[in-house]
Formats: sequence, structure tokens, C-alpha cells
Amino acid sequence: MSSELENYILNHIDDQPQLLVEIERYTNLNVLHPRMLSGHLQGSILTMFCKMLRPVSVLEIGTFTAYSTICMAWGMPQNGHIHTIEINDELEEIIKKFIEKAGIKKQITLHIGGALDIIPQINETFDLVFIDGDKREYPHYLEAVIPKLKTDGYILADNILWDGKPAKPNMPDDNYTKGIMDFNEMVKNDSRLEKTILPIRDGIYVIRKKG
Repeated sequence: MSSELENYILNHIDDQPQLLVEIERYTNLNVLHPRMLSGHLQGSILTMFCKMLRPVSVLEIGTFTAYSTICMAWGMPQNGHIHTIEINDELEEIIKKFIEKAGIKKQITLHIGGALDIIPQINETFDLVFIDGDKREYPHYLEAVIPKLKTDGYILADNILWDGKPAKPNMPDDNYTKGIMDFNEMVKNDSRLEKTILPIRDGIYVIRKKG
């Protein structure tokens, strides 16, 4: 997407809430790999999805600095709850600070550690799963979350276009691209899943678990 088109889009959606502006600024100034942050457009889409789907139980893989967590929580019903998993323990206090500022502390359970270790320990089924963790582990995330996803539940998987690398004819030269490509093929070939792709930013796979 050209910068002109992106600016046009951002000028025609709701303004970014001040707290999210603060998180974005803080992340860019203080955290490694700030590009991992969801950002205004994707955040607004997550909020809108949650307002449409009204999920009561959400699983997020990859909290980072809590931007996407807050966007989803703000779109959920008041009785909704998010289990969010972050592997980088250095981000824990940052996450807690922004969750507190967002006024959603009671709606969030933060897990620090590896998602594949933590997911089996969560005794809950989910209406919505947002996958935005280690790209190498995407196929394993899918296998882990499908049994915990309710019928008619949704998975949103971020970065599935991965700078266009999956569409190139050559074999992937790194494990991150391979993880994304393997995940995309698994979703494509799984008859239990209905799926489409939103080509915004780095691509979001929208997946529904059939009855």
C-alpha cells in the first residue's frame, strides 16, 4: 500500500484514541522491533471485529506492548475476557502499565511464557483467537487452538502475507517465511475451516470454525 493511500484511509476512519497514540510513541522510542505493533488501521479493525462478533472469550498469542489487546478489549462486551500470552518477560511491566491505563485490568489475564506451553493449561474455550506470535510456530499454534475454538468461533492470524514472500516462486530461505507458508497451506486445506484474507498491512487470515 502506498503511503498516500494509507494516509487517505487513516484520514477517513475514527481518530486514534490518545492512549493508543501514547503506546505507539512509547513502543517506537523504547522497544525493539516496534514494527510489530498493530497500529491505528489494524487496531481499528480489531475493535470493529470485536464489536461485530461480540466475543466473550478471546485468546491472543503475542501481546507485545498491549496495543492489540486494548483494541480488542474496547470492542468486547463488558463481561468479555482476554487471555493474552507474551513470551518476552521484559515487556511484562509495560503491558501491565498500559492495561491499567486502559481501564481493562479485570478483563485481562496476562500469561508470560511460551504459547505452546501455556495454551493447554488454559481451561477454557474461545470465541475468537488472534495469532500474532512467533511466525515459525504458526502451524503449531493452529493445531493448539482449533480444539479450544468454539464452533462458529474465529481465528484472526496476522502477517500471513509476510512482505509478499509466500507468493514468490522460490522456496523460502528462512524459517519465519516457511512457518507462514506452512500455516497458510494448513488453513487452505483444512475442511473444518472457512477462510478469507484481508490484504491490509501484512495480511490477516480470517478463519471460521465450521459446525
